[in-house]
Amino acid sequence: QVQLVESGGGLVQAGGSLRLSCAASGRTFSSATMGWFRQAPGREREFVAAIPWSGGGTFYADSVKGRFTISRDNGKNTVYLQMNSLKPEDTAVYYCAADNKYGTWWLRTAEGYNYWGQGTQVTVSS
Repeated sequence: QVQLVESGGGLVQAGGSLRLSCAASGRTFSSATMGWFRQAPGREREFVAAIPWSGGGTFYADSVKGRFTISRDNGKNTVYLQMNSLKPEDTAVYYCAADNKYGTWWLRTAEGYNYWGQGTQVTVSS
C-alpha cells in the first residue's frame, strides 16, 4: 500500500513557476513508478510525467516537455514536479499516482496506477 499527499499548488501568472511535491508513505515507495496527471474542468485526466522506480529515465507529455521536470528522492519518499514557463492551459488539478508494476508500457495511462493522491489545484492566470 502507498498513500500519497500532494502539495505546492497555487495561483501563478503565465510564465511563472511552481514546484509540486508528493509525499508518499508505505514501504514500497522505492520500488514504485511515480506519475503526475492533471485534470481540467470538463476534460479527462491526462498524463503529465512519470519516473520509474529505478529513476532511470523520465517520461513527459509533449505538451509539457522542456518546461516540466519530474524527479524523486527515495530517501524522503517524495516525488517532485518542477513546472516552469507555465501557461494558462496548464490550469488543472494535478494528481500524483503510484504503482509497483514492472515495465514502462503502462505508465502514460491513468488506468495503470492503483494509488492516487487527492490532488492539488494549479491555476495559471494570463
